[in-house]
Amino acid sequence: MRLKLVPKDTKWDFFKRWKLTFGASVFAMLASVMLFFAVGLNFGIDFLGGTTIRTESTQAVDVGAYRQALRPLDLGDISITEVFDADFVADKRVAQIRIQAQEGHEAITPDTIQAIEAALQGVDPEITFPSVESVGPEVSGELVQTAILAVVLAIAAVLFYIWLRFEWQFSLGAVAALVHDITVTIGIFCILQIRFDLTIIAALLTIVGYSLNDTVVVFDRVRENLRRYKSTELKQVLNISINETLSRTVMTSVTTLIALISLYILGGDVIRGFVFAMIWGVVVGTYSSVFVASAILLRLGVKRDWSKNSGDGGKAGTQFANIDA
Repeated sequence: MRLKLVPKDTKWDFFKRWKLTFGASVFAMLASVMLFFAVGLNFGIDFLGGTTIRTESTQAVDVGAYRQALRPLDLGDISITEVFDADFVADKRVAQIRIQAQEGHEAITPDTIQAIEAALQGVDPEITFPSVESVGPEVSGELVQTAILAVVLAIAAVLFYIWLRFEWQFSLGAVAALVHDITVTIGIFCILQIRFDLTIIAALLTIVGYSLNDTVVVFDRVRENLRRYKSTELKQVLNISINETLSRTVMTSVTTLIALISLYILGGDVIRGFVFAMIWGVVVGTYSSVFVASAILLRLGVKRDWSKNSGDGGKAGTQFANIDA
């Protein structure tokens, strides 16, 4: 006996109210843009600048104890990570502590550094501080530009790939879905004011890959069915294709969410922002593959006499599409 998340041979009409769902997506994107300019993101140390303190000790690094010792100093955003290197001697334990820039200062003051060192020595008397480095707003501004460039280049590469693999209508639908996913993710971060740092940029790029994979699976089945049902209207072909890949889509999303939710609950504060972005990305990525990418394809239309034959019979990426969920 197998658990089925999706009934067999579904015939749901995903475009019965496509104008409503597509309108809701456009509204969510516009609201996210307004929130970005009106509220803004809660940028972390990577984007605001701050001070990095390197510690060394023969005792094991206790991130929780370090954080607890620094909490009374009210320093704002603090990132503590243990550093590993093959060159370290066996008894050396190294940590990197990053502290956001304090208001009115590009870096924390010498008095604050002394207070930090004293607090940490209270936890580990053998701890030493071999280096203290500051990251100013200019470097942080470069990181912002690099992060934006990375996301834009990823979307441009997707546009080019889908255009070559399918047709321009497919590429516009896929890119619109990716822009939708990234925009609404930024919007939810503006609402919840979750810390936004370079790990979230990594999550955004991962979301791009996940959403693209889901969209390409659906589009591959659409292309296959366009050859099979040459006289059937495009709306019905899209519905058939989405229903045929629905089991695979749900199975992939549910199993991914199980792992991510476990990480969110048990992973601790360090990765919680990244995991939350991934959870949200899986949900909106699955939604956009159907209600954004496919809706745009329905609106733009596509030629029925398919001239581009990749030599795979239109089955690339769909070998797992009929998996029972």
